[in-house]
Amino acid sequence: MKQNIFDIKTEEDFRTACLATFRYQYENLKVYRKFVDYLNINPSSINQVSDIPFLPIEMFKNHLVLDKNAEAENYFQSSGTTQMNRSKHYIADFSLYEESIYKSFEQFIGKPEDYIFLGLLPNYSENPHSSLIYMIDFLIKKSNKPENGYFLYNHQELFDLLQTLSDKKVILFGVSFALLDFLDYCHANSQTLQFSKTLTVIETGGMKGRKEEMTKDELLKIFQNGFKTDKIYSEYSMTELLSQAYCLGENIYKSPNWMKILVRNTEDPLSYVEEGRTGAINIIDLANRHSCAFLATQDLGKSENGFFQVLGRIDHSDIRGCSLLVS
Repeated sequence: MKQNIFDIKTEEDFRTACLATFRYQYENLKVYRKFVDYLNINPSSINQVSDIPFLPIEMFKNHLVLDKNAEAENYFQSSGTTQMNRSKHYIADFSLYEESIYKSFEQFIGKPEDYIFLGLLPNYSENPHSSLIYMIDFLIKKSNKPENGYFLYNHQELFDLLQTLSDKKVILFGVSFALLDFLDYCHANSQTLQFSKTLTVIETGGMKGRKEEMTKDELLKIFQNGFKTDKIYSEYSMTELLSQAYCLGENIYKSPNWMKILVRNTEDPLSYVEEGRTGAINIIDLANRHSCAFLATQDLGKSENGFFQVLGRIDHSDIRGCSLLVS
């Protein structure tokens, strides 16, 4: 556990860190230890990453998933209504999350200090337990530009501001339905968007129950045409993670070196499908040092040559995600 995960360079570095993390979390994470024991798996038999058991992500809804040696500073909570049983991810070290945010963004996009950040999202004070809002708020603070801000409820102000930033490097973060709403507003008011090639749009998912469902490729094409840019990117993460993967086009994601996607067989959750085949997504997030780094999600996807795609949700899994942020 002493290895700095952000220094991982090779597959062997990753394997070593995974095995050390697994052994530590088996010893110090009560719910994970119970899960591994329930599967009748001898922890000493775990010698490869593919041997590690993955905790069902639903455990965050009803159990405390926290290192017994750590004390939670606060928690993130999944989006939803008060009637829903929502996941809680207790955070013992926010500096670890912030380093993960910074290094991932720097690797895939650039230095946050070089950008203006605009959000089609609720602000931090409205959603203090949203991991997504925390991430964007952190990037805004690092950027420290006077133009930074949230514009979920003021499309005209956002439109006017974007017209003045044609020579600046701008990141527009937004949940999918809010980005569509903004484009609809501009179209309804016959406002023609004039952007420079320095605008980058990063959509964070979120369509369930908000708009007519469409494929990711269809959505990205609408954004490319509406915002007049090919720089339509996507970010993939969730409440239970402290790391982010990014898609820089064509609906293909890449994760940082301390995060990895494995695709399991939906019929046999302890086995994996061949590369390029569709299955359910398992995520290794070594930034989850004080919770669980090995999570079995309800997302469908496929992985090949170090890249992955997200294809939807397993049937009957809960509706969750960013579309519920403004419920």
